[in-house]
Amino acid sequence: MPRLFTGLEIPAEVTQTLSHLRGGLPGARWVDPENYHLTLRFIGDIDGVTANEIASTLFRVNRKPFEVQLQGLASFGGRKPRAVVASVVPSKPLIELQAELERLLQRVGLDPEGRKFTPHVTLAWLRDASCQDVADYLSLRGYFPAKVFKAERFVLYSSRASTGGGPYVVEAPYELRSAAEARAVRTA
Repeated sequence: MPRLFTGLEIPAEVTQTLSHLRGGLPGARWVDPENYHLTLRFIGDIDGVTANEIASTLFRVNRKPFEVQLQGLASFGGRKPRAVVASVVPSKPLIELQAELERLLQRVGLDPEGRKFTPHVTLAWLRDASCQDVADYLSLRGYFPAKVFKAERFVLYSSRASTGGGPYVVEAPYELRSAAEARAVRTA
């Protein structure tokens, strides 16, 4: 039974910048840089038939490539911090892509995502990290010049059951293209 999710890959030059932010936070389990990604929709553990249906359905997405901007660090979890993340500016094309994926996956029969979409790249999972340690880390490393990359595809990832952080495998890529390109592919 695969555990699946959709996401955007992070280009090597952005990964390199983010990887320099590792370290200096007690209680952090750092995500390996090759596993950095921006989750669009967590799907979860599903059977093979549903996995195949999802993989086929995702080809219906008809979106143009767009820019993604990472800007600064934050933590998730409030008084009990559980992750350090690179924040992603929630642009209109990104929000629309995520919403389209949500609609398509619900049509396949998945329950709606229970959490509000907050675009980010997880850098570390936290265990027993104090609020003060996280605040100190963010004050030292939380600012970095904005990094922008062009999302030209999204992917269907699989992972093994774990506490997060990978390893992740790209099961299928889905190119983002203009409406004219999409029509040309469908008629070819």
